[in-house]
Amino acid sequence: ENKASLKRTHPEVWSDSPNPYDRKRQDNCPVGLKNVGNTCWFSAVIQSLFNLLEFRRLVLNFNPPANAQDLPRNQKEHRNLPFMRELRYLFALLVGSKRKYVDPSRAVEILKDAFKSNDSQQQDVSEFTHKLLDWLEDAFQIKAEEERDGEKPKNPMVELFYGRFLAVGVLEGKKFENTEMFGQYPLQVNGFKDLHECLEAAMIEGEIESLHSENSAKSGQEHWFTELPPVLTFELSRFEFNQALGRPEKIHNKLEFPPILYLDRYMHKNREITRIKRDEIKRLKEYLTVLQQRLERYLSYGSGPKRFPLVDVLQYALEFASSKPVCTSPVDDLGASAPASGTLPPQIPPSTIEQQGPSSSDVPSTSPVQRSVIHKPFTQSRIPPDLPMHPAPRHITEEELSVLEGCLHRWRTEVENDTRDLQESISRIHRTIELMYSDKTMVQVPYRLHAVLVHEGQANAGHYWAYIYDHHQNRWMKYNDISVTKSTWEELERDSFGGYRNASAYCLMYINDKEQYLIQEEFNKETGQILVGMDTLPSDLRDYVKEDNKRFEKELEEWDAELAQKAQQEKLLSQIPRAPAPSPAPEYLEQPSRADISKHLKEDSVQAINKALAEQEDRGPEAIMDTAIKLEYTRLLKLAQEDPPPECDYRLRHAIVYFIQNQAPKKIIERTLLEQFGDHNLSFDERCRNIMKVAQAKLEMIKPDEVNMEEYERWHQDYRHFRETTMFLMVGLEFFQKKSYMEALLYLIYAYQNNKELLSKGPYRGHDEELISHYRRECLLKLNEHAAALFESGDDQEVNNGLIIMNELIVPCLPLLLVDEMEEKDIVAVEDMRNRWCSYLGQEMEPNLQEKLTDFLPKLLDCSTEIKGFNDPPKLPSYSTHELCERYARIMLSL
Repeated sequence: ENKASLKRTHPEVWSDSPNPYDRKRQDNCPVGLKNVGNTCWFSAVIQSLFNLLEFRRLVLNFNPPANAQDLPRNQKEHRNLPFMRELRYLFALLVGSKRKYVDPSRAVEILKDAFKSNDSQQQDVSEFTHKLLDWLEDAFQIKAEEERDGEKPKNPMVELFYGRFLAVGVLEGKKFENTEMFGQYPLQVNGFKDLHECLEAAMIEGEIESLHSENSAKSGQEHWFTELPPVLTFELSRFEFNQALGRPEKIHNKLEFPPILYLDRYMHKNREITRIKRDEIKRLKEYLTVLQQRLERYLSYGSGPKRFPLVDVLQYALEFASSKPVCTSPVDDLGASAPASGTLPPQIPPSTIEQQGPSSSDVPSTSPVQRSVIHKPFTQSRIPPDLPMHPAPRHITEEELSVLEGCLHRWRTEVENDTRDLQESISRIHRTIELMYSDKTMVQVPYRLHAVLVHEGQANAGHYWAYIYDHHQNRWMKYNDISVTKSTWEELERDSFGGYRNASAYCLMYINDKEQYLIQEEFNKETGQILVGMDTLPSDLRDYVKEDNKRFEKELEEWDAELAQKAQQEKLLSQIPRAPAPSPAPEYLEQPSRADISKHLKEDSVQAINKALAEQEDRGPEAIMDTAIKLEYTRLLKLAQEDPPPECDYRLRHAIVYFIQNQAPKKIIERTLLEQFGDHNLSFDERCRNIMKVAQAKLEMIKPDEVNMEEYERWHQDYRHFRETTMFLMVGLEFFQKKSYMEALLYLIYAYQNNKELLSKGPYRGHDEELISHYRRECLLKLNEHAAALFESGDDQEVNNGLIIMNELIVPCLPLLLVDEMEEKDIVAVEDMRNRWCSYLGQEMEPNLQEKLTDFLPKLLDCSTEIKGFNDPPKLPSYSTHELCERYARIMLSL
C-alpha cells in the first residue's frame, strides 16, 4: 500500500509498529494521519478542515448524485466524486476509529494524480489546498444542481470559504469600482511585523492620495471587504524568487498574529471611519518619527562612533569641574607619610624644600634609618609636581566653580526632564495608535484563530504540521502526522511567528466568532442529547468504520495469542531443573555473576583485616572485624572527600565512595561493608574465615525494619547504572578517537541518556554532562559530513550508503538534541546539519538524486521532539574494577 516512496524511507519514522497496541487509540484522543510519503501537507490541511464541525458534517453527509453513473462528461467527474467518497471514508475513520492513526493513501493518490509530477516529489502545499477546495466545490456543485433543478443552486463550499471585496480605484485618472470574489486571501510577509500591517498593505495599492483627488493621472486602488466568509483563510507568502540565485527562497522573518482578529477596519461599511483613522495614524507616526529623532539626539550626543547620552556628558563635565588636582610626585607622597618631626632627606632640591615648609636648618636632623626610606634614583626621576593624577581644572575660583556647577546641575535636570517627557510622549502615541481601532464600533466583526499551518525548512523542501484550537476543551492541539498532542499558545508562537529556527506559519485559518454553528456539536432531535463519535455518522459510514475496527480488533487478538504462546513456551522451559543460583552479593558488572566478589574488593578486605590484626592481635574475631570495617570505611571516606583529576574517579573503585558522595543513609553503607566482609571468597584462610562468619552472622541479625531492602537494592542498582554509564562513555570515546564514528554514536547516545537520568537524582550521581554532550554532538556532525560527501559523489551505492547513515543514525537522534532547548550548541549543530543538506536544493543534479533528496529532506527537517525507538543498547564487555579504572584513566587523559 505504501508504494515505492515508502520503501525509501526510514522504517522507524514512517512504518507501523508491529505491536498493534502501540497503534491503539487512547480514550477519545484525536486520530492522527499516517504519512505515506511526503504527505505531511495533506495531514495538516485535512485535520484543520476536519476539526471544523460544520465542514465535517457537510463531508460526512454528502451523498453522490443519483445520476453519478451518467456523468462521465469530463475528467472532473471522474476525479471529484471518487475523491469525495474517499474523503468521507477518511473523515468517518477520524471520527470512530479505534486506531491511533489511519491511512489516507487512497484519497492522497487521487489528489496527486491531478499533478504532472513524480510520486515522491513534494508539492507546493498552497497549490494542493486550492485544488482540494476546488474539487470539493465542484463535487457539491454537481449535487446542488441535481437538487435545485431550474433554480440557481447554493454551493455550501462557496458559502463557507468564499467572500467578496470591492476594489475602488483610479486608473490613469479614471475612477473605477469592481466587486471580486476571493477564497484564500494572499498576504505578503516581507517588511511587516504583524498581521494587521500585512492586511493594511494588501488593502491599499499604489498612490492612495490619488483616490480622493479629482484631477490626478496617478493610479491606485483600495480593497474593502463587502462580505466575509465564515471561514477566512490567509495565505502568508513566505516564499519569494531570488533573481540573483535563480531559485526560490523562504522568508524567515518574524510575523505576529492575534488569537482574535477584528476586521471592522477593512469593511466597506466602515470605510469613511477607517480613512479618518488611517490619516490620524499617519499623522501620529510622522510626529512619532520627529520625537524619536529628538530623543535619539538626547540619548546619543556627539559625532562619529563615540556618542554618549547627553545627561552623562553633563555629569562628566560636572565631575571635571569639581575635581581637585592630585599631585603624583613620589617625594610629596612619601613626605606626607614622613614622621611627625617633619624631617626631609638631604637629597631633596632646595626648590622642593621651599614649597614644602621650613628649611632643614629649622628642624632636627633625621636618623639614618629614616633617611634611607627615599632612594636617590627614585627622587631624580619623579613626575613633575604640576602634573595632576587625573584631569582637573588647573585654575578655578570658588565663584567660577559655583556658577559652573549651578549651570551644569540645571542643564542636567532639564535634559533629564526633556528625555522623560519625550519617552512619555512616544509611549502615549504608541498607545494611541494601538487603541485607535479599539472603540466599540470597530470590534463588531471578531474572527477567532482556528488553525495555524506551519512549515519548517527551505523553499523547496520541508515538513508541515498544524496547530488547531479545540473550541470545546479551550486548548491548542498539535497535529503532526500520526502524533496528536496537547499544546500551548506559547509553543504555537515559537513555531509559527517565525524568526526561530526555520519554522513559521504559511497559512492562518480564522472563523467568525459569532457563527457558532461552525463549531457546534450535533444534538439528537428527539432526546436533545449531544451526538458523539459513531452516533454522528450516517449508517453507511458507521458500517464502514465498524468493519475496520473489527479488523483492528482481530490484529489485537492475534497479537495476544502470539504473546500467550510465547509465555507458555517460556513457562515450559522454566520448569527444566537448573543449578541453584549463588547467594547475592553486591557486584557490579565485573564478573559473570553478582555472587563473585572482584579480586580488587577481596584484596581491600584482606588488607583491612591484616591492619586490624596488627593493631589487635590478641582480640577475638568480632573485635578484629569491627576494627577492619572502621579502617576500610576511613579509607573510603578519605577517597570520597578528595578532589581528584578527571581521570581518577574514585567512585569507580568502590560503591561506598559513590554512596558517601551522594549522601546515602548510614544503614545502607553499614550493610554494604558487612556484605563485603561476609563474602564466601574470604574463606581461603582460618583468620579470614572466622571474620567472614562473624560478618554473616551480623547480617542475619539485621531486622527487616532496620534496613529497607528495597531502598538498599535501589542504591546498588543506581551504582550499577553508574558503572554501566561509565562503560558506555568509555567505549564510545575509544571508538571516537579511532574515528569509528558509527560505532561510537550508539555508545555515546546511551551514555548521555543514562547519565541524564542519573544526574536528575543528584549532581554526583553521574559524569560531566557537557563532556558527553560535546562528543555526542561532534560524532553526529562528523557522520553528517561523511554522509553528505557520499551523497555528493553521485555514485548510486555511495549515495544510498550516505542516506542510510542519515536515516538510520542521524535522523532518529535529532529529537534527542532538540528536546532540551537550553542546549544552544545542540540546536545550532542540528541547524548546521540541516543547512548542509538544504544547500543542495539550489544545485543542478541528476533526477534520481533530486528524487532521493526530496524524499529524505522532510524527515531531516521534522522539528518534532518525539523520541523515536532505538535499537537495544550495545553489549558491554566484562571489566574488573582494576581494568575499568585503568581504561577510564587512559581515555580521559588522552582527551
